[in-house]
Amino acid sequence: MNTIYLNDKNQNLLDIARKNAKKYKTASPFPSISFDNFFSPDYLDKVLEEFPDLSSTANSTKFSNAKEIKFAGKGEQYFGNETKNFMHFLNSEPFLEFLQVLTGIKEPLINDPYFVGGGQHEIKKGGLLKVHADFNKHDKLDLDRRINVLVYLNKDWKEEYGGHFELWSEDMKKCEKRILPVFNTMAIFSTTDFSYHGHPDPLNCPEGRSRKSLALYYYSNGRPQNEVKQGAEKHSTLFKARAGNLDDVVAFSKKNNSSVKAIIKNFVPPILIKAFNSFASHA
Repeated sequence: MNTIYLNDKNQNLLDIARKNAKKYKTASPFPSISFDNFFSPDYLDKVLEEFPDLSSTANSTKFSNAKEIKFAGKGEQYFGNETKNFMHFLNSEPFLEFLQVLTGIKEPLINDPYFVGGGQHEIKKGGLLKVHADFNKHDKLDLDRRINVLVYLNKDWKEEYGGHFELWSEDMKKCEKRILPVFNTMAIFSTTDFSYHGHPDPLNCPEGRSRKSLALYYYSNGRPQNEVKQGAEKHSTLFKARAGNLDDVVAFSKKNNSSVKAIIKNFVPPILIKAFNSFASHA
């Protein structure tokens, strides 16, 4: 039964969707919402127990560059039984209907049974994912990507560990929302060519800990044209530098990163560099 996955057996997904639809649609900087303690903590405990160390699994995807340092599973390969059941619930008709009502998207939403780019994600100490807009087409199905759902699995996660999920303004001048990735938090947002988000600063958790999440993406056959950047009807991830952030200037440079940073530091007073980074992080 679906109720085994929810925090309260009396939860009605459609009632929750209707109650929060306006909040979702009017959120800044783009349609989004987060829920605390949405799922059964006992069930998520089982999912967490099954979560593998993706850094040591043979066939996980490993990213290690200036824009992303993270690990991702491939499909259901490393799902345990409880994880598989939970992910199938998030791809089921009741949850799709919940998302449809919550988001107000008119085109029927379609799940991704392949978990392309989704599934289990892990970031270790020092890892990051620079601000970006997501790839917008499913590789196998050629459908339009519309919704992301992220479920965080990090118990006793402290503010100083970082790893906040950040939502940025289209002009990249301001982080308008930050969500700490604590256990049983679910973030949902609309994916367009202008929904810039990420975890842009290096993770500061203790050694031996990591930022774990489950990611699910939902699609439709067609989408409103105002969600598409003209001339980029099909694209991979679109990374964007935060305004005034030195680390992003270096990360997004095509030249040698250390050389670029050294040159900038030689010509820009330290107080200005500090001010730029402070502005980008806290504006």
